[in-house]
Amino acid sequence: MMFKRLTRAALLLCAGLSTTAFAHNPMCECKEIPGEQIQCKGGFSDGSGAPGVTLDVIGYDETILVPGKLGEDSTLTFKKPTAEFYVLFDAGPGHVVEIDQADIPSQ
Repeated sequence: MMFKRLTRAALLLCAGLSTTAFAHNPMCECKEIPGEQIQCKGGFSDGSGAPGVTLDVIGYDETILVPGKLGEDSTLTFKKPTAEFYVLFDAGPGHVVEIDQADIPSQ
């Protein structure tokens, strides 16, 4: 009986550890580039890219200024909006990154 409990506890521990081993966090970085444009690159902390993941540019009034998806190279380039904005990288529940325009470095 004790052996079964120890085995069960060991299996639960291993299952919990394997979940964390495969966890990856979303990452997104934006920078201003020549021509009044912004370029954003998204991916995950395990080094994988994020092609096709939603990256929207949203005004402070919550209107979507630039709807977008990351390209095959996991980037999206767009003209810098005149209105105040933030960038929303949305790879699904628990995998969201927001970048305010004030946090985007100028060239």
